[in-house]
Amino acid sequence: MPAVISRACAWGLGLLQRLGFLPPLLTRLVIGYAFFLTGRGKLQNFENTVTFFTDLGIPMPELNAAFVSRLEYYGGLLLIAGLLTRVVAALLGSTMIVALLTADKENFLKALSGAGEVGLTDVTPVVFGMFLLWLMVYGPGALSLDALLARWLGIPRPKEQPPAPAAGA
Repeated sequence: MPAVISRACAWGLGLLQRLGFLPPLLTRLVIGYAFFLTGRGKLQNFENTVTFFTDLGIPMPELNAAFVSRLEYYGGLLLIAGLLTRVVAALLGSTMIVALLTADKENFLKALSGAGEVGLTDVTPVVFGMFLLWLMVYGPGALSLDALLARWLGIPRPKEQPPAPAAGA
């Protein structure tokens, strides 16, 4: 019986390894599309964005609104394509930190303190920030322009961790 379980586990782990391209791909598509939409909205309603940034006390609101709007718009497209993923994720992650310190500060502090019914997963910049951090650390995955470019340039892939030794070995 243990051999059957061992083979089933090996088969399941092999299947999961072959599907390893999915998490980074789906994360890039969902988060990239969300940023594309928010960037597009900020650009289409630019004066409202400047007013919002002004009300939040963000310095140089017009310049920052122009920068953030374009970063979200083009950064979202780059995430979708998987191009410059780590750089874009870091830049967008910095905007999530600013959002936590300004627009979402009250909800963030409530979530941290456990006061009320707001949890950390209810604070959008926290959730987006976690996904961006994951993309920054682990990269865009195999189905990305970054991976294609790395193969074309002959940049070796990072070594994967060796499998754990079998029990009793």
